[in-house]
Amino acid sequence: MHQQLINKNKMYLDKAKKEEIFEKNGNGKTDTGSAESQIALFTYRIQHLTEHVKRNHKDFVTTRSLTQLVGKRRALLNYLYDRDIERYRAIVKKLGLRK
Repeated sequence: MHQQLINKNKMYLDKAKKEEIFEKNGNGKTDTGSAESQIALFTYRIQHLTEHVKRNHKDFVTTRSLTQLVGKRRALLNYLYDRDIERYRAIVKKLGLRK
């Protein structure tokens, strides 16, 4: 029973998972500031929250948070599009985002 409580309280996005995302999409596991790594992190969080909202359709606070995250990701994608179109195309293709 104690093991169930530990698993239940485990966060979906721990330090190891963040490092994995940053290493896969940035310039290393400590590259937390590049646009690509931030977009990848936002995408992971958006996917997680989307599943939560599908299960809990009356959770309006999470729905609002999800909308805000999508807006932040869109702003970063627009920034990348304006600065370096090749990096933009690469991250969109890598993450499977539309547009």
